[in-house]
Amino acid sequence: MKILSVTDPSFQNYGQILPGYDVAELLATLDKVSPLPEGVEYVPEQPELMALPIAKELADNAYGGMPIQIGWCNGHNTKLNCLEYHRDSELNVGVQDFILLLAKREELDNGVLDTEKVVAFRCPANTLIEVYATTLHYAPCSAAAGEGFKVIVVLPKGTNVGKPEIAVKNEEDKTLWATNKWLLAHADSSEAAQGAPVLLKGVNTDIAGLI
Repeated sequence: MKILSVTDPSFQNYGQILPGYDVAELLATLDKVSPLPEGVEYVPEQPELMALPIAKELADNAYGGMPIQIGWCNGHNTKLNCLEYHRDSELNVGVQDFILLLAKREELDNGVLDTEKVVAFRCPANTLIEVYATTLHYAPCSAAAGEGFKVIVVLPKGTNVGKPEIAVKNEEDKTLWATNKWLLAHADSSEAAQGAPVLLKGVNTDIAGLI
């Protein structure tokens, strides 16, 4: 696997860089109010981040007036473990460089993804990116050995909060793991041990030897 930059033209198939936003205060606040755990921790919405002027800018501009939540995903990680998708785009920006492991929903074969389809993109610090709704993604990975990451996560309001009680109508419904979150797990992941559907086949991608 080769780790490409989000500036590489191939990233256009998975997302885009969003210019024009001043993210300095957003990242400074994230760094101040959030921990850097040894594992990976995710918080869907952080009040201090939602109180910043950029919250309204992102809601009005990037999401076209939709209500949003700004949270974070911090820690240390080098493995794929799972992939997820939402019905809407996700925005990310990091205090440090970070790496995303991505694939495309159209690469699913009867709901199953071969992990050979997974690609890696490095996102430079302070660079706001959009990950398209059609892109499979999950927790960020560290961009340098032994270093962690602090990454802003912007999503439509209510995403990843709770889980609706539904009558399963199709195979996709079986992968609904939380509100607006459809999850595909690798057999080696803790999510699979918790009952997430094992739909990633092949090696559980690990970039530890590439950073």
